[in-house]
Amino acid sequence: MLRTLLKGQIDKMERTWGYDAAYMRFLLRALPLSFLKFGFVSQMVDRKAAPGEALAAAGIAGTLIEDCGPCTQISVDMAAAGGVKPQVLRAILAGDVVAMGETAALAWRFTNASLARDMEACDPLRDEIVRRWGEAGLAAISLALTTARMYPTLKYALGYGKACSRVTVEGQATPVVHLMAA
Repeated sequence: MLRTLLKGQIDKMERTWGYDAAYMRFLLRALPLSFLKFGFVSQMVDRKAAPGEALAAAGIAGTLIEDCGPCTQISVDMAAAGGVKPQVLRAILAGDVVAMGETAALAWRFTNASLARDMEACDPLRDEIVRRWGEAGLAAISLALTTARMYPTLKYALGYGKACSRVTVEGQATPVVHLMAA
């Protein structure tokens, strides 16, 4: 009964976002309880603790480290559905800190400094995030980065990450910066 309900949620997610969630079906078959727990991952981010642009910048940067298309696309689509403007999303994807605006740029720079383990750059950015949005904002941005990496990492580890694709914003292919983890 629970498996049927969870399969239905996967079906709905695939229809809503146009996303192939075969790796989630595998996890549900192999370890149903782990699948259920994994499903709570994205809910860890308090979307009210920091601006949507900052959360999108952190999440998309985290996804770009691990993915070359489908997971990045769903991250972009979810950010757009959450109200992040298309021009901001395009700038985040391109790594254009000037065009993405001050809010997204702060989270983008912090995220990339964190990923590079560049504490000299990261520490003042962290302090600025706390000054603007408090400790809750810092925690939300950090969780957006962390949880964004989990989905594509699991997908590739299970053998389902075999297709790269163009990323679009409002139906237009968008240049994407390729990030590398430290």
